[in-house]
Amino acid sequence: MKILYRLGFYLGGFSIGLILLAVFIKGSGVELPSCDYLPNARLLKTIRNNGYTLSPEAEKQLKELSLDTTDLNTVFLEGEVDFKNSDPRKEPCGFYIITSQETMPVPLVAKVERCDEAFEVLSVSKK
Repeated sequence: MKILYRLGFYLGGFSIGLILLAVFIKGSGVELPSCDYLPNARLLKTIRNNGYTLSPEAEKQLKELSLDTTDLNTVFLEGEVDFKNSDPRKEPCGFYIITSQETMPVPLVAKVERCDEAFEVLSVSKK
């Protein structure tokens, strides 16, 4: 019985420590590691981290659709990469087709070109 008593104290203190650690880490602004191991999530995270530029054609298409870059950012946050229609190994720069979720008010399809680590949005259209 003595060992169960000690184990209870240990687990109680350990759980309180974990809760306090979670509170301090959450309040400190430290970004916790994410589990972006699948190709879709890795590509979208790379676009968000490195940023992107808009081609003149893409800017014109966004204006025609009455959208702005926040809608495009949502596509890069919640979208799906269509690897079937993409060509990442094309020379000199590969391209990806990224489609938005159906829950967006205006479902979008973005064509993004990747040269080295720079991304450029070539075109934006409705789904």
